[in-house]
Amino acid sequence: MSKVHSPLYALTRSRFLEFVRQPEALFWVFGFPIIMSLVLGFAFRDRPPEAIPIGVAGESRSSQLLDALQHSSRVKPERFASIEEGNAALRMGRIALLVEDQHPLVYHYDPTRPDSRIARLEVDDVVQKASGRTDPAPVQDVQVHEKGSRYIDFLLPGLLGLNLLSTGLWGIGFSIVDARMKKTLKLMTATPMRKSEYLLSHMLSRFSLVVLETGVILLFGVLAFGVPVRGSIGLLVLLAFGGGFTFAGLGLLCAARTQTLEGANGVMNLVAIPMWLVSGTFFSADRFPDALQPVIRALPLTALNNALRAVMLEGRGAAAIAGALLVLAVWAAASFGVALKIFRWQ
Repeated sequence: MSKVHSPLYALTRSRFLEFVRQPEALFWVFGFPIIMSLVLGFAFRDRPPEAIPIGVAGESRSSQLLDALQHSSRVKPERFASIEEGNAALRMGRIALLVEDQHPLVYHYDPTRPDSRIARLEVDDVVQKASGRTDPAPVQDVQVHEKGSRYIDFLLPGLLGLNLLSTGLWGIGFSIVDARMKKTLKLMTATPMRKSEYLLSHMLSRFSLVVLETGVILLFGVLAFGVPVRGSIGLLVLLAFGGGFTFAGLGLLCAARTQTLEGANGVMNLVAIPMWLVSGTFFSADRFPDALQPVIRALPLTALNNALRAVMLEGRGAAAIAGALLVLAVWAAASFGVALKIFRWQ
């Protein structure tokens, strides 16, 4: 090993040992994502959809209507003494739809709630069939159940990306700010170490855990829930390295001049929370307006999540994720370059 590289090696080794000797850090990197995927995986496990709670109020033919609805497995009716009582339950979210039993039937529901719109269709289908409706066009249902289309299959790649983001931001950012507060950074100015070596040591120390971190979460998803991995493991490793390096650079940037842990936490939340919300971790980013899509696609977490899903769920190759790797590389280079420019020891 050359003399030039020895400070970088020593610092990287020191950062790595500092991390693995902290049980709480190991829990948040490895244990927490597994617990989250376990809870959400069981919450959205394979099972028939639950009957939707609805309400019925009115006097004209309630017994006939309730009898038809109670024989349906798709809705769970509840009788209310008055329209006012039913509307109160609707406002409180206890029911998704209120049926006012008169002629004609009146459906009270919030069209912005997906469960209310589904309840309206289900109830009307039950009511019309009970009234003797026959469908003129015969249809046949073919039920498809395939791994890759479940919520846990969508969620796990998002959790991988989210974990890499959190490790890079908080793992590195807090470590640097804590050293600055304890005056440890000030002491390092007396050494021949360069800023670039110090910052790279933080990135490389986290970098060395990326494969293990990704592998543990991925293996758990495969064994516990049968999450498919249809693409190349090598591409997943490459994406994990790219994401780890990018978010480590963002962590350096957040901590480059921050003086307190409170300030660092605020800056990192400002960076992370928007990406948690819009980058497709827990639900598709396509839900947001078209005008925001170019900005959302340019975010590093969006690029990483989309690429992980493309490889894992669709079996895509290197050409399909080249754009995502470019986005990650640009963010990594820009964040490290700016952090190096503005970094202060004290």
